[in-house]
Amino acid sequence: MKKLLVIVMIALGFTANAQEIHFGVKAGVNFANLYGNDLDNDTRTSFHVGGVLEIELSDKFSLQPELIYSAQGAKRTMRFFGLPNIDYTTKVDYLNIPIMAKYYIIEGLSLEAGPQIGINILSEEKGESNGMSETSDLDVKSFDFGLNFGAGYKLENGLNFGVRYNLGLTDIPDGGNAEVKNGVFQLSVGYFF
Repeated sequence: MKKLLVIVMIALGFTANAQEIHFGVKAGVNFANLYGNDLDNDTRTSFHVGGVLEIELSDKFSLQPELIYSAQGAKRTMRFFGLPNIDYTTKVDYLNIPIMAKYYIIEGLSLEAGPQIGINILSEEKGESNGMSETSDLDVKSFDFGLNFGAGYKLENGLNFGVRYNLGLTDIPDGGNAEVKNGVFQLSVGYFF
């Protein structure tokens, strides 16, 4: 939490020198998975939606804090010889707060990277087989820390497009020795007002 406070203070310091600040919204599709010891998962296709601020520090460099709801997790199928398959959907959803540093290579096209803290909102697993389903809660840590890498393109009218990968650095299970981390590939479209 101290690291996040330091990052926010640095961001506020940069804001004092900002040329322009733009507010926007964004939404898009997530291709999420959970990685770790002996996991054999499939991607959970889901969504993200939220608000962004772009703080222009120069013609080439911007800082972009965001507040994003992100539906994450994974899917898997248990196969049993002679019995029906059980399809599991693991939902680990977060309120993510990334702070992205954006460097404009050419007008409109930027590369971006930055840290992210996620606050766990939902953690459950749903198993389905033959029209029957059962949902159970998961024991997940309250916070997740990760790094984001991506690129974006912004049109002069405010419409923008982005591609990003979030590399989770925190083992998300609360307790035990399991090493399980988030990994999320995102495609988004947004608009700056």
